[in-house]
Amino acid sequence: MDKKLGRPRSEKTKSDILNAAYELLIENGFAEITVEKIAERANVSKATIYKWWPNKAAVIIDGFLNTTNVELPIPDTGSTIQDMFIQVDNFTKFLTSRKGSVITEIIAEGQYDPKLADIYRKAYFTPRRSISKKILERGILRGELKKDLNIEVIIDLIWGPIFYRLLITGEKIDVAFVKEIINYAFEGIKHL
Repeated sequence: MDKKLGRPRSEKTKSDILNAAYELLIENGFAEITVEKIAERANVSKATIYKWWPNKAAVIIDGFLNTTNVELPIPDTGSTIQDMFIQVDNFTKFLTSRKGSVITEIIAEGQYDPKLADIYRKAYFTPRRSISKKILERGILRGELKKDLNIEVIIDLIWGPIFYRLLITGEKIDVAFVKEIINYAFEGIKHL
C-alpha cells in the first residue's frame, strides 16, 4: 500500500502564502522580501513554503501571477487591430500602476539572478507573447493581415517600444502612445 507521508497540502494555505507574497511585494518591493516574512504573514512555517516552491523568487512570481492573471483578459472583438490595442493598452495601464511597477523590479533583480529571469520569462512574458501571437494568427485567418508575417518580429515591433520607455527612457506610456505604436505596426502588416 502506497501511503503519502505528512498532511495533505491545503489549497487555503497555498492561497494564503501566495497572497502574503503578493502583498509584501506591493508593500516593500522584491528585494526586501524574505521567505521568513512570507511565512510570518501567511502564518505558516518556512518548511511549508519550501514544500511548494524551491526559493523566494518562485513563490513571489507565483503570488504575482495568481493576482495579475485575472486582471489581464484576452480580447476577442473580431478586429485584430482592436484586440492588439486592447491587449497592449490594458498591459501598459497595468505596468504603470503600483501593482504593475513591480515588473520592473523583478526584471532588475533578474539581471543578477538568472534563475529568476528564467522564471519570469517562462511564467509571465512567454504567456503574454502567446496572447499576442493568438491575436495575430486570428487576424491572418480572417484575412485582415498578410499571410507571410513573421509573427515573432511583429510582436517585438509592438512591445519593444513599450519596454524601451518603461526600462530605459522613462517617457510617458499612455493611450495616445499605444495607439500610435499599433497604427504604425499595422500599416505594414495589413492585408491590402
